[in-house]
Amino acid sequence: MKAVVVTDIQRADGSTIDALASHGVATVHEAMGRTGLVGASLHPIQDGARIAGSAVTVLCWPGDNLMIHAAVEQCRPGDVLVVTTVSPSLDGSFGELFATSLQYRGVRGLVTTGGVRDVADLRAMGFPVWSGAVNAQGTVKATAGAVNVPIIVGGTLVRPGDVMVADDDGVLCVPRAEAPAARAAAEARVLKEAESRAAYLAGELSLDRNRLRGVLDELGVRYLTSAEYEASHDPG
Repeated sequence: MKAVVVTDIQRADGSTIDALASHGVATVHEAMGRTGLVGASLHPIQDGARIAGSAVTVLCWPGDNLMIHAAVEQCRPGDVLVVTTVSPSLDGSFGELFATSLQYRGVRGLVTTGGVRDVADLRAMGFPVWSGAVNAQGTVKATAGAVNVPIIVGGTLVRPGDVMVADDDGVLCVPRAEAPAARAAAEARVLKEAESRAAYLAGELSLDRNRLRGVLDELGVRYLTSAEYEASHDPG
């Protein structure tokens, strides 16, 4: 690993980022063909936050948050800080002081595979976080890492400038070059879901709307009365 800080990353169009935020993780994930989720190991420390922003990536050594300090300078309004370590670590490498500095710079939130602390303060100040753990264990500032290089978060490749979408359902990475297409696909899905919602409010069944009765039939699913079911299981 090269010890570098890349200073001139490219970012997606702001209106596209905001649109992806409004649609949320589940909708954009489905619209993208069910790709990009960082997995189920990261959890929000708050309820109801829904954000999207350009990834400023950070690669740290376990138990060391030196490169987070270096990354703050590279953040711009609308960014999301994305942190991981070269090997697994859940130490509390981020807290209220970092959030104060990032919030001043217009950063929309933090995604980290590691731990965070000062959780009550983070919630009170409205700084959204998705983390691998809540952990008061502190860290040192002694080992060089990297800022704005490709990293792996929960098995997903995150490049600097990719769009991170995060809400109560989890965290999603949208590759920067694919962001406009993901937005268009998500908007089409929203319209389709609105039509389905109206149909369900009118009493239509999802089995019929999605043409699933034929699938059940092909799989050999039978409809039986209670008497027929009991008779089919009668050992006599």
